[in-house]
Amino acid sequence: MIPIFFHLPLCENDPWLEPYQKVIRNRYERTVLKIRELAGMSLLSSIANNHLFYGVHLTSDGWILREWAPNATALYLIHEANQWQRTPEFSFTSCGNGNWELLLSSNALHHGMLYKWYMEWEGGGGERLPAYATRCVQDPKTLIFSAQVWNPPQPYRWQYDSPPKVTHPLIYEAHIGMGGEEPRVHTFNEFREDVLPRIVQLGYNTIQLMAIQEHPYYGSFGYQVSNFFAVSSRFGTPDELKALIDAAHKEGIAVLLDIVHSHSVKNEAEGLSRFDGTTDLYFHAGARGDHPAWSSRCFDYGKDRTLSFLLSNCAYWLQEYRFDGFRFDGVTSMLYLDHGLERDFNGYDAYFDGNQDEDAITYLSLANHLVHECNPNAITIAEDVSGMPGLAAPFSDGGLGFDFRLSMGVADLWIKWLKERPDEAWNMGELYYELTNKRADERTVGYAESHDQALVGDKTLLFRMIDAKMYHYMDAVGCDLEVERGIALHKMIRLATLATAGDGYLNFMGNEFGHPEWIDFPRQGNNWSYKYARRQWSLADNTDLRFKGLERFDTAMIRIAREEMLFSAPPKVMVQDDATKVLIFKRGNLLFVFNFHPQCSYSDYFFAVDAGKYSICLESDSALFGGFSRIDSSIEHFTIWRPPNNKLSLYLPARTAMVLKKNDKSLVE
Repeated sequence: MIPIFFHLPLCENDPWLEPYQKVIRNRYERTVLKIRELAGMSLLSSIANNHLFYGVHLTSDGWILREWAPNATALYLIHEANQWQRTPEFSFTSCGNGNWELLLSSNALHHGMLYKWYMEWEGGGGERLPAYATRCVQDPKTLIFSAQVWNPPQPYRWQYDSPPKVTHPLIYEAHIGMGGEEPRVHTFNEFREDVLPRIVQLGYNTIQLMAIQEHPYYGSFGYQVSNFFAVSSRFGTPDELKALIDAAHKEGIAVLLDIVHSHSVKNEAEGLSRFDGTTDLYFHAGARGDHPAWSSRCFDYGKDRTLSFLLSNCAYWLQEYRFDGFRFDGVTSMLYLDHGLERDFNGYDAYFDGNQDEDAITYLSLANHLVHECNPNAITIAEDVSGMPGLAAPFSDGGLGFDFRLSMGVADLWIKWLKERPDEAWNMGELYYELTNKRADERTVGYAESHDQALVGDKTLLFRMIDAKMYHYMDAVGCDLEVERGIALHKMIRLATLATAGDGYLNFMGNEFGHPEWIDFPRQGNNWSYKYARRQWSLADNTDLRFKGLERFDTAMIRIAREEMLFSAPPKVMVQDDATKVLIFKRGNLLFVFNFHPQCSYSDYFFAVDAGKYSICLESDSALFGGFSRIDSSIEHFTIWRPPNNKLSLYLPARTAMVLKKNDKSLVE
């Protein structure tokens, strides 16, 4: 039983939260009371099982079909075998409390059969896909979605155990459909065979899969979900997704689902909107039920039926597909009544001023509680741009219980500086502050660019710096000043982000080698082209192009982070010299040395360090990484006593970075 009275470590760790203790305490108590209300003396997972009751299930007594539609006056199963007609033998029976049930013989339905509900209500009716459908497919000609009975004669047999809990995720964010080079939608099997080995080689320990929940519009990047329990059929079958997750587990890689519980698609024929003739079955009524920016439906997290639907959805993906956790999308939109739109979050009042959706906050706490109850090794990550304190603090401390939060401001910083500041105006003190400005009591995942920075209308970091010259000057023997700047800064930006990341790091697929251009899914505006909805792996595989060096650098960078347990200690600044554009900090046993100056190199740059011998374990200027080989990484560097402390002298070429490891306590006097 969770205690309802407690002290608040969250407020004790941050005195600025003291004025808001009452709000934080109320949030904690709301969650505890809601758990007791929903589950009584049982575990929360005992009530997060709607998917086992509703939907279509084959039992020893035959097929049983159930749906919750309290406003419906009649409900029918329509399918291929009855020519999609409403007939008495496929009419559901009302069981009370809005529940409908239909019992059929075991031979009435078969694996692969297409079906739908036909819902009738006062004054109307329409075809609907079951709220708990686990498989939906789209007709390639009519583009109409139908549910599909999924009961293969030989269910998938898992081969490998899930990996241990990931304490410091190195995340490879990926989209299955755009995971291949051909201009089309790619599959789970192709990703497993072609992309997964690349991820293994790169060294990432976590894969975050986007767009898995079924969505009618491919171009939504998977963020306009219609069928929350269904795997998107455009990528393959449920068993093929399981095979991919199983193969990742074989390699010791955790797999996260990019889960969308922040809103739902407006579509009625495919989704939940006006499901039983009412607009507010799972959503808010009136204007509040429509998202003003996303043209989608907003869940009412104050309804127990909505809570049980979404909590069951979390349990389903953990249990059925063995996902190792979730990245919750659009958390900012959930936290605030105005969805955080066009707001600045410059002070603590913004998190406790009454503009918060306390029902949504309770749901997020419940979801985290459930996830860790179902699988103690699972991790949860929050995508929140507002910076709400306590989001990734333990629930017992007064937080919402996420394991990590995304450090979204870092990516924005790099884009802002590249857009607005000449290199000579980059301030080292400000840079270090922005890179390390994180709450000490919350764990964060940093990134230089995710999928957000590469969507159409924007550009990847490398393309922003090089632009059209990427098409003509990326050959290994070419030399162009803009290209050289872009390649150098691409490596430095990513290393600085990783080296200062709080507790984990994220990269969107292809960005590790500077994938060109933007991401643009097929749509009317581009003549339904897949040209920009794919990954050109051949660019990285071609040793005659500069992309290969960037990929090699990323591999080396990730390897050091893993081998040296980079995140086990916080970074500590040693030099932030704005005149020279030199930034030096240590983290654990490693020294990170950056010279961001666009022109000046320093032959004997002295700075104070702990006494000992240092060797270079990574440097961005290596020819292997597309550099100019100005640094001899074979040289061992010894500290020299120069009162009042020991100093190290290094050659720092312009626009280079290096990582040194302290090896022993030897001194040179």
